[in-house]
Amino acid sequence: MTAPPRALRRLAGRYDHVAFEPQGGLARVRLAVLGSDTWDVVIDGGTACVASAEGDADATLAADAQTWTAIAEDVRGGMDAYRAGRLTVRRNLHVGVGFLAATSGLTGPGRLRFRMVATRRARLSIMEAGSGRPVVALHGLGGTKGSFIPTVAALGGRFRVIAIDLPGFGDSDKPIGASYDARFFARAVSDLLDTLELDRVHLIGNSLGGRVALEVGLQYPDRVDRLALLCPSLAWRRERPWAPLVTLTRPELGLVPLAPRGVVEAIVRRLIPSSDEGWSAAGVDEFLRAYLTPAGRAAFYATARQIYLEEPNGEGGFWPRLRGLEADALFVWGRRDRLVPVAFARHGLVMSSSTADTCLRSSLRAKPTMWLASSSPRPSNARTAPALDGSGKRPGCRRQPAAEAFIDLGAAPSGPLPGGLLRERKRLTCPIDRAGDG
Repeated sequence: MTAPPRALRRLAGRYDHVAFEPQGGLARVRLAVLGSDTWDVVIDGGTACVASAEGDADATLAADAQTWTAIAEDVRGGMDAYRAGRLTVRRNLHVGVGFLAATSGLTGPGRLRFRMVATRRARLSIMEAGSGRPVVALHGLGGTKGSFIPTVAALGGRFRVIAIDLPGFGDSDKPIGASYDARFFARAVSDLLDTLELDRVHLIGNSLGGRVALEVGLQYPDRVDRLALLCPSLAWRRERPWAPLVTLTRPELGLVPLAPRGVVEAIVRRLIPSSDEGWSAAGVDEFLRAYLTPAGRAAFYATARQIYLEEPNGEGGFWPRLRGLEADALFVWGRRDRLVPVAFARHGLVMSSSTADTCLRSSLRAKPTMWLASSSPRPSNARTAPALDGSGKRPGCRRQPAAEAFIDLGAAPSGPLPGGLLRERKRLTCPIDRAGDG
């Protein structure tokens, strides 16, 4: 085999353990030059060296020779190539992207870095970048902090963005027997803020993370500035016919593997479109990485169980409690999202008789506003930053039949909302369903 390419040796020579250090201090990162040879970078004890590829690697990064050269010559080249799809990262996103961060050559305080934070109750793995007002990002069920890589890149120029692995997921601790309900996760977020010495933050939450962000806002209102909620998983208002059975089923059953790894992988990849390509492939890898461990399965089952069983109404129910939310909030819904359907948007504006009035006022004052986004992260990220810092103008509104007011982010001109709509209690949707629409 020929000598390692200069570009790969240059990357290994730039390794900075402050930006990323694998758990246990040891990791093997496979670097594949498409159409040519494959090499490993062995990280051990704070140093990295290029070696022949052998055995199993923790993460595999693949790109053509030209891309590897560009990555070595440009300090931002690695993450730019990854986000553009010219570089793929498989198996362990934490290790793969952590390697890119640690070999970027950047040394400033706002550079991308990964670290484990020991809080009062658990160790939480975080990814952070940028400087400015702090934003904490919370992933969805089965996800990890890696799902917020595009968001960290989009907002890092204006905020200090901290994406975390919630307890039970990714590289964070996975306590057996924990409740894994919204209150449990909210306490974990509060503990993290204490450890990082952050008094007040913006919160971004996707799916489960959106529900957790709302719970933080309800339990610790003094610690939350604004919320950006991407398809938050809210308490079911429909009948739950499986509730008695789910109540009796213990999540600790996840400690026992009920199906071989190959069967689990085949089922997951069959359920998720394009599971071997791009972001979907990386997301599947991250899910399987935790789910295929006993503690990860138990945490997943416990969390899914709590989502299904959460009481929607009555004393202590989610929807009555939601009326007490004080933080400004931006809700983003996906028209084609079947898991967390846009139908949830109908309920958010019925939280109180005055919700529709207040939610339409500028600066997202005091009550949630309903939005809809496509499956691409670009529209959501483009709308999130102005919502958090208050710099963006509200989109224009137009009257629609069937007593609905639509905010059209794709076509309507920017400008204030017509004053008449402030007196009409209509629900809001937002017809963005064109993939890639910014």
